[in-house]
Amino acid sequence: MTKLSFFFISFLLGTMCYSQEKIPDVHVVTSEFERIEIIRMRSGTDMLKGLNEAVKEKNIKNAVILAGIGSVTDYHFHVVSDKKLPPAEEFPKASVPKDLISVQGYILNERVHAHITLSDENSVIGGHLEPGTKALTFFIITIGVLPDDLDIEYLDNYKL
Repeated sequence: MTKLSFFFISFLLGTMCYSQEKIPDVHVVTSEFERIEIIRMRSGTDMLKGLNEAVKEKNIKNAVILAGIGSVTDYHFHVVSDKKLPPAEEFPKASVPKDLISVQGYILNERVHAHITLSDENSVIGGHLEPGTKALTFFIITIGVLPDDLDIEYLDNYKL
């Protein structure tokens, strides 16, 4: 029984190790945009919810979030807070007005992975977008849509 269990566990581990390609330290994916989508969100709209709605409505599987501007009444994002893997995270959130000076990121297999940068007269802050970042005036976000068959879902996985 012990030999059978050892063999089975060894087989599973070996299969898992050999079934995943080793991603090189520097990996380049070449593509072109199929189209550009410009998304405007009204005052009070949650940015992450709005991005997810646009992805669904426009049938976007893969894309690059190229730019974004506007202002917020509330923000919520997360940032890494140590050097370990997986890194510890902090989740800043506040209900204060700030300018949205940048949105960038990716849509990977319909999953939004966006980062935001916010500013006021004294500071610049930002990180990985979380639910609860709401528009004060508006958000305008530009997305470059990539081909559906582009295999980029793994790009933001640090384990590979």
